[in-house]
Amino acid sequence: MNNIAKGLDKNEQIDAILLDFSKAFDKVSHTRLLIKLDNYGVRGRTLKWVQWFLAGREQRVVLEGSQSRTSPVTEGSVLGPLLFLAFINDLPTRVKSRTGMFAD
Repeated sequence: MNNIAKGLDKNEQIDAILLDFSKAFDKVSHTRLLIKLDNYGVRGRTLKWVQWFLAGREQRVVLEGSQSRTSPVTEGSVLGPLLFLAFINDLPTRVKSRTGMFAD
């Protein structure tokens, strides 16, 4: 927003392309993500942890000593937005204009 406001103050032309990827991280190839993380220097135990995190996740609810059955986690995660940004991090290298990215 700051860059847009500065451009407007200088009477510059502003072009914007906004993309909204629905459930974007859920559609990311885990194999390609792990390759990209390795290329960014994420290796060893950290890369193995991410690989473990992405594979076969399960969840269950525990309340007052009672437990639900486990069920697979098929979508969503706290790390999803960060890992999605790592996955698309190289997109701006193909664009000559100023770019900004955000994932929530």
